[in-house]
Amino acid sequence: MFSLKNKKAIVTGGGSGIGKAIATILAKQGAEVHIIELGTEQAQDTINEIKENGGTAFSYGCDVSNHQAVHEVFNQIGPVNILINNAGIAHIGKADTTPESDFDRVMNVNVKGVYNCLHAAIPKLRLAGGGVIINMASIAALVGLPDRFVYSAAKGAVKAITMSVAKDYIDENIRCNSISPARVHTPFVDGFLQKNYPDNIPEMFEKLSKTQPIGRMAKPEEIGALALYLCSDEASFITGCDYPIDGGFTTLNN
Repeated sequence: MFSLKNKKAIVTGGGSGIGKAIATILAKQGAEVHIIELGTEQAQDTINEIKENGGTAFSYGCDVSNHQAVHEVFNQIGPVNILINNAGIAHIGKADTTPESDFDRVMNVNVKGVYNCLHAAIPKLRLAGGGVIINMASIAALVGLPDRFVYSAAKGAVKAITMSVAKDYIDENIRCNSISPARVHTPFVDGFLQKNYPDNIPEMFEKLSKTQPIGRMAKPEEIGALALYLCSDEASFITGCDYPIDGGFTTLNN
């Protein structure tokens, strides 16, 4: 089950965290994985791990918010079967504390970056006879989170984009779904704690973990496992759906 042999997958932001977990599990199941990161050096750990386990992987340095650069990379890769729109950046702030420059930066990466990759990938999916798109949304698209104004706006857009793409390309054998994680234990979380709470990291880590009713953060590999299922032929009847993977956050956090 869940074999991706003879499939070619693109994973944006595949150098660490959720993107790395998705890239490695897709490769483990037989996919040829192409990782897009700001710089190829940022993807090297993922590339090394995939190759050490007998997989095939390539990396490309590219800013997903750059329309022309994205098209150039996708043209190098050619026909593809899977696109994982994972690249994104976080932001903390309310509507009146978010500078215009930060608003533009987050929207350029988290929304325009998704558009750029869709614009470049859909013709390549057609060449392959169809395929799968997964967009990484967030529980921020589903519930109100404090101090996450522009991040929530961007992820809400990603969820809406997912539904639109699923509708538009269903007759071309292109499926499109989104995944909405709650807090995931990634290097970003560790860096956030080190920067903001250097004197009480264990206490704050525990506090952040307990915001999920299940009592812990997700592991990146758990997000990867869900992505694998949605990419597989076993999920061939699924399109136009968003999948919260949140330890009960959106339904049990009353």
